[in-house]
This record gives sequence, structure tokens and C-alpha cells, in this order.
Amino acid sequence: MTFYTLKFIQNNQDANKTVWYILMIIATIAMVLFAVLYLRNRFTTRYRDLGIIALLFLLLFVGTRYEKYVQTNAQKSQSVQIVPFIKSVAKDFNVKNSDVMVNSTTLRDGIIVRIRPNKEDYQLNLNTDNNSYTLKRAHVIDHRVIVKN
Repeated sequence: MTFYTLKFIQNNQDANKTVWYILMIIATIAMVLFAVLYLRNRFTTRYRDLGIIALLFLLLFVGTRYEKYVQTNAQKSQSVQIVPFIKSVAKDFNVKNSDVMVNSTTLRDGIIVRIRPNKEDYQLNLNTDNNSYTLKRAHVIDHRVIVKN
């Protein structure tokens, strides 16, 4: 089972943006290069075709990047909800924020909350409007955990 700390949740953002941006820049440069070559020699249509292919790759990369952007924003909004929850649990149990771990990066009913000093596990039960919660003692079957800081 994997548990996440508050530090991990706050710092975990989309890390592979650079690769997509490099691919988009390459496709843009290729599209411009083929457009210039086609305009210099209008009888050679292969440059026009290659430019169209580069444009299609650019549109593919931009579309994929936009989809990832929308997905990341949805995940961020859900992650924002769990940060006050972790701080509230830490305050209720009189422990540091770093001693509270959860097994999900989003706030939802049924996640497992681990309080580190005692290594006690609790199951989260949220009310319908997510403004209050109850923690019920839980026992995990597999005690091997991975902690992501």
C-alpha cells in the first residue's frame, strides 16, 4: 500500500511537460522549414506534404498537451481539498502535519489515514457535503507500505 504525505501532495505536479514542449517546438520548426522550402520551389510538392505532416504532428502534440492540462487541473482541484483535511487530522491528533499520511492524493470516502507516531490506521467516512468527517479505526492486511514524501 502506498501512503502520501502532505509534502508530496503539495509538490507533486506534472513533471513531463518539458518533453512535450520540445516535441511541439521541433514540429513547429519543421513546419516552418518545409513551408519556406515549398515557397522557394513551388514545383516540388513534397515540401508542402512534409509541412502538412509537421502541422498534423504539431496539432497532435498540442491536443495531447491540452488534454493533460485539463486532467492536471482536475487533479489539482481535488488535491487542494485533501490538504486542509490532513492539517485538520494533524491538529485533532496533536501531531505534526508530516506525521499524517493518506493512501490517496484526492479526498474521497473510504481512504486510509495513517498517523505515523503510533502507526495507527483509520478509515475516512465523509458526510455528503464533505464538510465533516469521522475516522474509524481500520486494520490493513498488508503492513508493507511505501511512503512517498
